[in-house]
Amino acid sequence: MSEIVLVVAIADNGVIGKDGAIPWHISDDMKRFKALTMGHTMVMGRKTWDSLPKKPLPGRVNVVVTRQKDWRAEGAVTAGSLGQATAGTSGTVMVIGGAEIYERALPLASRIELTEVHRAFAGDAKFHLDRSGWKETFREDHVTQDGLRYSYVTLTR
Repeated sequence: MSEIVLVVAIADNGVIGKDGAIPWHISDDMKRFKALTMGHTMVMGRKTWDSLPKKPLPGRVNVVVTRQKDWRAEGAVTAGSLGQATAGTSGTVMVIGGAEIYERALPLASRIELTEVHRAFAGDAKFHLDRSGWKETFREDHVTQDGLRYSYVTLTR
């Protein structure tokens, strides 16, 4: 069975997105995201796919979970459910959003690669992560040039 890993950036108030985009810009976090996901299968919801600036993300298998049976996108594998998206995959499956996919994948995940964004942001997509049962195994604090504090955190169980 594959290892399931959530890759998520969450603001202090649980916001992960606004109007189909990330409400902050942390270029180092984008580089970390690429490094973490490169060479792996990435599972995402259709709205997350729609929000990608470049589709498909190169060097990774892009799997889109959607209820729309006839939905297709060039460069993406479609799945009707999270279970279908992860069935038959080997190696690490990186779940990259959005909120509903994170909620469904959380019970299956053994690791979370989290970026804590230390500010509240307005947004319409939220993911409230209950850390009970998770152990923090890594933390690295950073600050952007414009003063936004953030931390890379690895949680395992």
